[in-house]
Formats: sequence, structure tokens, C-alpha cells
Amino acid sequence: MTTASVGRVGKPVKTPKHTRREQAAATRDRVIRAAIEVFAEAGYVGARMTDIAGRAGVAVQTVYFVFHTKGELLQACFDHAILGPDGLPPLQQPFIAEISVAESGRDALAAFVRGNTAILSRAAVIKEVAESAPHEPDAAAVVERSERRRRDGLGQVVDQIAERWGLRPGLDATDATDLLLMLSTSGPFLELRRYGWSEAKYAEWLTDTLTRELLG
Repeated sequence: MTTASVGRVGKPVKTPKHTRREQAAATRDRVIRAAIEVFAEAGYVGARMTDIAGRAGVAVQTVYFVFHTKGELLQACFDHAILGPDGLPPLQQPFIAEISVAESGRDALAAFVRGNTAILSRAAVIKEVAESAPHEPDAAAVVERSERRRRDGLGQVVDQIAERWGLRPGLDATDATDLLLMLSTSGPFLELRRYGWSEAKYAEWLTDTLTRELLG
């Protein structure tokens, strides 16, 4: 159904109506944003679908129709945070191209840290929510899937750095990937933010640490 407003000459001006697909996408986005807030406040176990529906301004039946289970909704929240505003998987985000054209190993790691920090600023809290419920199968599945994808993606980053600049003596690609996974995950990011670190200070620390640990 179209809506109309009055133009300068007093004639109704039709505004474009949204398609059903656009309306559905807007509702889905609103529910995800509301769920991220409720999950962050109440945790995975404490979050109720009725609370999420209320925060989003929709009927709880709508939430179940779109996402079916709380586990599916948690996964959708995580994916939404990881993909970012452009909806791009991490390996298609601009920082990957910056790594490819970097002139030194440190510059490549700095590009990775910039991209990774942007992802963490969106996804760290929802990842913490999932990790805080290890005995909930759906939440555990989100964590397991996330770590598998991260290992695959960061393994590709390590391979590129190793091929172009080499790793420090005695460090193989598998161990380098382990270090990159551990140091760039949400835990240190959130902990240092709680200590009052800015994202810029965190990024500088992580770049220095990765340069020392991976490149020597």
C-alpha cells in the first residue's frame, strides 16, 4: 500500500512502497539488532524470545517464523556482526586486498589488525555470549562453526605472509595460525577494552605482538 504526502502545489505526492522482500529484510534486521542487545544483557540462557520480540517491536510469532529457534537467531546475530555493513565475508573485505599489496610483513599484519579490529568491534560481544553457554548445544555449535571458519581464513592469511616474507625461524604455518587465532580473538580485545584501552591502542599492541611472534 502506497502512502502520500502533499507537495508544494498541494498535490499528493506518492512515496515508493516497499516490496515484501524489503519489508521482510527490514524486519529481520530489526530482530537481529534487538537480539544482540538482549543477548548482551541477559546472556544466551537468560535471553527470552518474547523479550527480543518486544525490543524489536514485533510479535514473538514473527521471531519464530523467521528464525525458528534461539540457536538459529544467535547464529544470525553472529553472522550479521561478522559480515558488517557491506555484508561481505571476512576474506572478501577490503583489508584482505590491503594485505596483498603490503610492502612489508609488518604492513601486512597491520592491515590484518585493522580489519580484524573492525570485526571484533561488532562481533566480540555476541561471540562472548555464545562462549558463555558451553553446555547449550546450539550456542556451542555457533562457537565451533566460528572457530572452524576463523582457522580456515587465518590460515590463508598466514600462508600469504609466509610466502611473501617468511615466518620467523623455527615457526611453521600451523603454529603461526594457532598464534594468530589466539592473539586476535575476542578475549584479549574485550579484556583490554575493559581496562580502558582504545581500539587504536589495542591495534598498535596487536600489530607489534604479531610482528614479533610471527616475523621475528
